[in-house]
Amino acid sequence: MSVPELLILDANILFSFFKSDSSRRYLVEELLNRECKLISPDFVFEELSQNKDKIMKFSKINESEFIFLFLLLKKEIETVSESEYSEFLIKSKEISPHTKDNPYFALALSVNFPIWSDEEEFKQQSKIEIFDTAKLAKLFGL
Repeated sequence: MSVPELLILDANILFSFFKSDSSRRYLVEELLNRECKLISPDFVFEELSQNKDKIMKFSKINESEFIFLFLLLKKEIETVSESEYSEFLIKSKEISPHTKDNPYFALALSVNFPIWSDEEEFKQQSKIEIFDTAKLAKLFGL
């Protein structure tokens, strides 16, 4: 198995990016170094902003570190507006484990690429390939 050309990131993966010793952060950096395109629904940065205090506490960072990393992510992660995958939202409801995750599955259906998520429920369907952190780490020999 090889490194995918494109991966859809769920918000929890991005939450972990703020923690300096996070394996998810390392993998994001490795994927970008290997020119893997990373995308997410456009609401993901709003979600990160809304959870700023929680992320700072979890990651043990201050506000300026949060802002720096947030802007770095914004530069590297391409966001996709709902209008670009809206035609797949009905089909995504059939496979998404939670309503809040419908946009990730609709986006995956629209671009035909996998989702990176550690949510076990994501793997309980067979339409969209799911990469968890362990599976990605194996690709990098970790």
